[in-house]
Amino acid sequence: MMRRKNSLFAAAALATAALLGLAGCSAGAGSSSGSGGETPTTATIALTGTPTNLDFTTTAGSAIPQALMSNVYEGLVELDDSGEIVPLLAQEWSVSDDRKTYTFTLQEGVTFSNGAPFTAEDVKFSFDRVKTDWVSSLKTKMDVVENVEVLSDTEVAVHLSTPSNAWLFSLATPVGAIFTPEGVDDLANAPVGTGPYEVASWTPNESIVFETRDDYWGEAPGVEEVTLKYFADATATTNALQTGDVDAIANLQAPELLSSFEADDQFVVTSGTSSGEVSLSMNNRAAPFDDVRVRQAVLYALDEQAILDTAWNGYGSLVATYATPTDPYYEDLTDVYPHDPEKAKELLAEAGQENLSITFTVPTRPYAQAVSEIVVSQLKDVGITATIESAEFPAVWLDEVFTKHDYQMTTVLAVEARDILTVFNDPDYYIGYDNSKIAPIAAEADQADEAGYVEGMQQVARQIVDDAASGVLFLFPNITVAKAGLQGLPENAIVEALNLTDLSWQ
Repeated sequence: MMRRKNSLFAAAALATAALLGLAGCSAGAGSSSGSGGETPTTATIALTGTPTNLDFTTTAGSAIPQALMSNVYEGLVELDDSGEIVPLLAQEWSVSDDRKTYTFTLQEGVTFSNGAPFTAEDVKFSFDRVKTDWVSSLKTKMDVVENVEVLSDTEVAVHLSTPSNAWLFSLATPVGAIFTPEGVDDLANAPVGTGPYEVASWTPNESIVFETRDDYWGEAPGVEEVTLKYFADATATTNALQTGDVDAIANLQAPELLSSFEADDQFVVTSGTSSGEVSLSMNNRAAPFDDVRVRQAVLYALDEQAILDTAWNGYGSLVATYATPTDPYYEDLTDVYPHDPEKAKELLAEAGQENLSITFTVPTRPYAQAVSEIVVSQLKDVGITATIESAEFPAVWLDEVFTKHDYQMTTVLAVEARDILTVFNDPDYYIGYDNSKIAPIAAEADQADEAGYVEGMQQVARQIVDDAASGVLFLFPNITVAKAGLQGLPENAIVEALNLTDLSWQ
């Protein structure tokens, strides 16, 4: 968990354990011991999946918030390692009896990286701006906000149109990021936030360099500079760590390469959980997947455990839809579609789709390439011929699949926390799922008490699974490999952010 100055956050930190998962030359990497025994002051982290720009308000995908949230941008609240909501830029908050007004008391003495002071006006500006200027589909998470009232420089009231169980959680995601009016002119290249780092340089497709802020309001990281260095594939990241070009690999994309690090005491390997689902997305609006029987047949055809074992060396876990064990409404539904090729064939025959041929659009990401051949083989066993069509990620995949919905079947790692409604409660989302059954259930659940929220969201999840809206191949693990002296990389990946606040050398 990130360390903060205020005592309320410290109390929360003691009560719960600690937090989230996607940089250039070797001279930038630190080491477990500097020359003459000096402690290194820099760190270089290897990642795959480079941002196309630095503005997540207009650009979809996880790479931008992974780099910037918690590090450059902060929200009023954040999530701890178990998924609990804890204070950040808000010291505390209260909720009205009708659960429609949240009143936040803000931290004092906070400044943005451009020197502007943080006040309640910035909260109002940021929340209002989501509705007016954001392009990302995440903006719908602020639809429930009726208005934002500035009570003083350090107090702000947010009035909702209806009670919402999901809204406060959303503030811990990118939609809750706080901006200053003086810092939004060039978000794609020069982000300005209240976080512990500021962007010193950004080289597209190569690296982002963060410098630690001397005027940060909280407890500063234990390094002066961090470089996020981006590589084309997982093998390149492991080679870079072995040769000393980087100090750690975050969210390792090649578990089959772990053995050499696990046997070497110069490195530390950790494997945590995440909120990222490796999906098998079927376009519900395009033939043949506009027929529920065909979608169900695909899910019966797949042996997800075999896919996990073969593609990802058994790392990760199985879930049935976009509800994960860290969600309060999680329910294990993995037995709804057991591996049953004969049932798959029956459904295809019933739908008149024997000897079916489809196109499988696969993004150029390690996990996608690893699972695609196995999925193709298992589908072939039931009479479905899937032809792999590679799509460069993120640019081509985001354009053709996510934006234009020009695909039949695809796979992608969906890392947004509690994203089940983002994916399935919007018929215009790229899945194209008819949400008419779940929309009223979800709306009622969001306004209900805690028990009603859990029960309602479980109904939503069951309906999605019954409709075979799309599959989940496995829940992605958060595997990190670091030089033994580097401390503070997050073990789990509950939200998109790669939180580097606690980074230091031992």
